[in-house]
Amino acid sequence: MPLKTKRWNDPRKKSDGFRLLICRYRPRALPKADETWDAWYPNLGPSKELHADFYGKNGPPITWDEYRERYLKEIAAQKEFIEELAAMVSEGKIITLLCSSACEDASHCHRTLLKGLIEAQVANLAGTQEKKP
Repeated sequence: MPLKTKRWNDPRKKSDGFRLLICRYRPRALPKADETWDAWYPNLGPSKELHADFYGKNGPPITWDEYRERYLKEIAAQKEFIEELAAMVSEGKIITLLCSSACEDASHCHRTLLKGLIEAQVANLAGTQEKKP
């Protein structure tokens, strides 16, 4: 499937296709000329409140399970954008979702959760197309 995930500071490869930064915060002190992404959509990142809760800025850090549940609830508001990305993937366009340089564990990162949502939407689109006469 032409949907990938990386950190924004991972080296750009031709096979990355369209690189989309999905962090709520833009990397600090990074000159525009050094950006490694084609577009930035901060609303696909966790809310400022969820980010702070996960990193313990409002008390003890929340668990990954709580983070995942809250992120999936938040991201439901971005359904149209998820559908648009899924349509692009369905057309064969390559998209690489980019997250923070500090996010080293993809299995505990919103980029992987978002990738799963997009892939599910791609599967729904494929199922819809198969049912058409």
